[in-house]
Amino acid sequence: MPSDSATRQAWLIWTTAVVVYIAAVFHRSTLGVAGLAASERFGVGPAALGVFTVLQVGVYAFMQIPTGLLVDRFGPRRVLTLAALLMGTGQLLFAVAESYPLGLVARAVLGVGDAMTFVSVLRLAAAHFSARRFSLIVSLTAALGGAGNLVATVPLTFMLSHWGWTWAFVIAGGFTALYSAVTLWRLRDLPVGVTPPVPEPVSFRGVLGRVAEAWSVPGTRLGFWAHFATMSTPAILGLLWGFPYLVQAQGMSPEQASSMLGLLVIGAIVSSPVIGAVFSRKPELRMPIAGWFVAAALLVWTVLLLWPGGVVPVPILAVAFLVLTVGGPISGVAFALARDYNPMQRVSTASGLVNVGGFTAVTIGALGVGVLLDLCSGLAPAVAFRIALLACAFVLLLGTWRMLVWWRRARAEVFAAEARGETVPVRLRRRRWDASANQPTAA
Repeated sequence: MPSDSATRQAWLIWTTAVVVYIAAVFHRSTLGVAGLAASERFGVGPAALGVFTVLQVGVYAFMQIPTGLLVDRFGPRRVLTLAALLMGTGQLLFAVAESYPLGLVARAVLGVGDAMTFVSVLRLAAAHFSARRFSLIVSLTAALGGAGNLVATVPLTFMLSHWGWTWAFVIAGGFTALYSAVTLWRLRDLPVGVTPPVPEPVSFRGVLGRVAEAWSVPGTRLGFWAHFATMSTPAILGLLWGFPYLVQAQGMSPEQASSMLGLLVIGAIVSSPVIGAVFSRKPELRMPIAGWFVAAALLVWTVLLLWPGGVVPVPILAVAFLVLTVGGPISGVAFALARDYNPMQRVSTASGLVNVGGFTAVTIGALGVGVLLDLCSGLAPAVAFRIALLACAFVLLLGTWRMLVWWRRARAEVFAAEARGETVPVRLRRRRWDASANQPTAA
C-alpha cells in the first residue's frame, strides 16, 4: 500500500477507535453531573454515593492486566467491540436501576467495558503508526478523552433536566451499544498486507509468565511508577474530591467550583497535543519532563496544604489546578515506555501493567482522603481537608520515589544494551549520576 494511503487508513482506524474511548470517559464522568440525582434515586448519602466512583476505578485497575492479555490474544478490534457492548449494557442497566445494589452492578459492568478501551486504542496505534509518532497519538487520544468529560457536563445535564434519568441514560447507553457494530466493521488489527501472527493457546501458567516477562522489563516498571506519580492527583480531584474540597473547604459556590474543575479538563485538552509533539520529536526529554512535573506538583501540594488558615486565594488555586492538570498528558510517557521496550506481541500486556499504576494510585488516594475526612469529621472543613489531602501528597511522594529508582535502573539497562552493540529505542546521554546506578532487572 502507498504510504499516503496507509497513513489515511491508519488515521481512519484510530478515529473510529478513539470514539469508543471518548464514550468511555463520558460514561465514567456521568456521576460528576448526576450525583445528586443518583443520591435521590437510590436513597443514599455521600459515603455510599462515593462507592460508585471507587468501585468503578477499582474495577478499571483490576481489569488492566486481563485486558492486555485479551488484546494480545484476540486483537484490539474484538476487545473494543466487546467494550462498547459492555458500556452500553451497563448504562442501560443503570437507566432502569432503582435499587442501590443494582446500581452498583450496573457501574461495575460499565467499569469492565471502560477498562478495555484505552489499552485497545493504544495497541491499534502501536500497530498502525511509527514509534516516533506514537507519543503524539497517545496525547491526542487523552485530549479527545477530555472532550468526553466535557460532554458529560452540559449535554447530560440538559438530558437529565428535560428528559429525566431513565431516558438520559437509555439514550447514552443505546448509542454506545449500537456503535459496537461500527467498530466491528471499520477496525483492523494490523495494516493491510501485514500477516497476523497465529495465536498460540496460552495456559494459565503461560499467562502468568507473560505478565512476569513484561513486569521484569525496567522500562515497564518505570512506566508503572511514572503513571502512578503523574496522573493520580488530577484524577483524584476531577473524579471525586475536587468539588467537595472547593465548596466545603474553600467556600466556593457550586458554579465557581465547577468552573475551577473545568480547568482540569481544558488544561489537559490544550496541553496534550503540545506535550505529545515534544515527546515524539524529542523522546529523550520524556522522563526529564515527567521529573520536572512531579517536582512542581510537590511544590503545589506544599502551598495548598500549608497555606495560612487553609483558605487559598482563587488565583493561587487556579494556578495550582493548571499545574496539576498537566499530569494527565505527561502520564502518556508510561505507554510510550511500554511500547518502546517490549516486543509487539507483549505491548498490550505491558500497557495494561503501566495503566494499573495510575489507577491504583487513584484508588489509594481517593479512599485515603475519604477515611481521613471521616476521622476529622469534628473539625472545621478547611482543617479537615488539609489533613485528608495529605493522602494525595503521600501517593505523589511514593510514586516519585519509585519512579526515580526505576528511572536510574532503566537508564543503566539502556547503556548496558548499547555496550553490547544492541539497538536501543532512545539514545540517552550519560550523566554523572548514571555511574552509580544499579543494573538489576527486577527488585
